[in-house]
Amino acid sequence: MEYEVVHADDVPLTDLSENDEIPPDLTVGALDEVLEIDDVRLKLWYFEPGEEIGYHAHNEQEEIFYVLEGEFSLKLGRSGEEEYVEAGPGTFWIAKPEVGHGHRNVGDERGVVLAIGAPAVEDPGLDPHSLED
Repeated sequence: MEYEVVHADDVPLTDLSENDEIPPDLTVGALDEVLEIDDVRLKLWYFEPGEEIGYHAHNEQEEIFYVLEGEFSLKLGRSGEEEYVEAGPGTFWIAKPEVGHGHRNVGDERGVVLAIGAPAVEDPGLDPHSLED
């Protein structure tokens, strides 16, 4: 199909806590699967208070994030150069390949983050402290 329209409420959710092979233990809506996107990963990540995606990096994938709901503390930057930034609804941030990033819901309500990653390849998280400059 050349186009597709979907509402976020209609995207099936997957509870990753039920899969021991895939961290983190969050709930995710795979927009890229519903919209049959080939070249970009597009996910809605749902965070209960205190839940997080730990500090990690990717070899190839560049990721853009956008906070739809909630209050987050971001950990961003290369190993040894990390910074913490507060982010609420309307905040964007980017993580280039091999740059560490992670975020935690520090609010009292559910948080939702839209994540866009390209290229759409299997690019598991790496420990940023193990990457050489």
